[in-house]
Amino acid sequence: MITRRGNFVSKRTFTVLISIILGYLFLPHIALCTPLLPIPNISIGVEAANNPKDVALSLQVLFALTVLTLAPSILIMMTSFTRIIIVLSFVRSALATQQMPPNQVLVGLALFLTFYTMSPYLDQVNNNALQPYLAGSISQDAALTAGLQPMRDFMLKQTRENDLALFVNLSNGPRPNSPEDIPTTTIIPAFIISELKTAFQIGFLIYIPFIVIDMVVASTLMSMGMMMVPPVMISLPFKILLFILVDGWHLIVRSLITSFN
Repeated sequence: MITRRGNFVSKRTFTVLISIILGYLFLPHIALCTPLLPIPNISIGVEAANNPKDVALSLQVLFALTVLTLAPSILIMMTSFTRIIIVLSFVRSALATQQMPPNQVLVGLALFLTFYTMSPYLDQVNNNALQPYLAGSISQDAALTAGLQPMRDFMLKQTRENDLALFVNLSNGPRPNSPEDIPTTTIIPAFIISELKTAFQIGFLIYIPFIVIDMVVASTLMSMGMMMVPPVMISLPFKILLFILVDGWHLIVRSLITSFN
């Protein structure tokens, strides 16, 4: 019994030694072989600028990253997105369908409607600012000025005079003689509160027919003595039916698009 156990131990030790020897013999050759999938060498570092061109390039990269960071805010606050998404949210609340349509559907629809309404102004930005700048015919400052002008025209067209006068007075600056004299930092907040007011006005008009349905259903249930039945449960199918019969989405989208003209 002892001999067999000793033989077993010796065979196991011999196997380990052979494995180690083979490893030393073949591992160097495996390490020197060219890998099937080459791994790229990526290095990121910060170096001192050697000439003014490097400084200008670094500033351009920093500016581009800043614009990309602020792109969602620019899209929301300087375009038609605010009015559209608020009105669509009012429609869902008036229907009392809880999460139908889902938030992703409403945001996606609002984005595509925003691109549709803003396409003429985006074309002006592309033709007057982006393409000439990429071609090298205008400077960066001129491109920014030319690209901002269509957005200023859109915001001034949708901004109420009272809201614009509010921020002009709060700025304590000189009274502008023309729209070109109004700073962009004054136009943007005035445009935002004007959009909020317009969106809430449209939302109020959307609520009226659905409130009438709720009142009729609630009065009918009370007259029948059905006090424990929630009126919303009964009025919801009638709201959806009314919305389908009048082609509600068509009317809402058409009203939103025409409100920017």
